Amino acid sequence: MSKEFWKAGNMVYPLPAVMVSVGGESYKPNIITIGWTGTICTNPAMVYISVRPERYSYDIIKETGEFVINLTTENLVKAVDYCGVKSGRDIDKFKEMNLTAVTGNQITAPYIKECPVNIECKVEQILKLGSHDMFIAKVLGVHVDKKYMNERGKFELNKANPIVYSHGEYYGIGKLLGTFGYSIRRKNQKMGDTNNTQKERTLINKKEVNKTERNKKDNNKKEINKNKRNNIKNSISTKNKNIPNRKK
Repeated sequence: MSKEFWKAGNMVYPLPAVMVSVGGESYKPNIITIGWTGTICTNPAMVYISVRPERYSYDIIKETGEFVINLTTENLVKAVDYCGVKSGRDIDKFKEMNLTAVTGNQITAPYIKECPVNIECKVEQILKLGSHDMFIAKVLGVHVDKKYMNERGKFELNKANPIVYSHGEYYGIGKLLGTFGYSIRRKNQKMGDTNNTQKERTLINKKEVNKTERNKKDNNKKEINKNKRNNIKNSISTKNKNIPNRKK
C-alpha cells in the first residue's frame, strides 16, 4: 500500500456536525454550526467547542459563559449547513430555518426544540490556540426527545438518523457495524442484543457474589480450624502444668 505524506493539517474525520445555540438577556438567540466539538471528560461530564474569534457567536459565548450543543439529524441537514455559512449579525437563523428556541433549564441560552438531544453547557475555561479558541465547558443537563425512548427505557439516538461531517460533506451514519465490546462477546450472542448483554452482566455479577461467599466460607473455616488448634494447644499446655514433677 503506497502513501503520500502531506504537511500538517486537520484530518480527524468524520466529525459530529452540531448546531450550537447561544443567547441571553442582552443577546438575541442565535445558532452557529460547529464541527470542532467533542467529549473530554466523563466525571464530571465536560465537553468542548472551538470557535473562531471573528464569528458573531464568539463574543456571546465569551460574555454569557453559556451555550447549548444540539445534536443534528438528516432532516435538519439544510439548517446545519445554513447556520454554518450565514451570520447571525444579519439574520434571524431560528426564523429563517423554522426552528424553535426554548429557554434552557439551567442556563439562559436557548436550545433547539427540533433537535433530538440538547446539552446545556457552562464555560469553565477558554484556551487561545490560534485560529480557534477552545471553550471547555461543564455539562449542566441534557434534554432528550421522548419519541426515541424504547419500551425498556433506553434512548435510541440512531433512530433519529444523526449526521456527521467529513471533508466538507454531510453524511448519515450508515448501517450498524458493531456495539461496544462485541469483539469479545460470546459467539451465540447477537450483535446489539441488549437482553443478552444484560443477562451476561447478571451472570457475571452472580459469579462474583458466589465467589465472594465462597471466600467468606473458606476464611471462616480457616478461622474455626485455627481456633480449634489453639484451644488444643492451650489444653495440652494446661494439663502439662498440672502434672507434678517426678524424681528419677
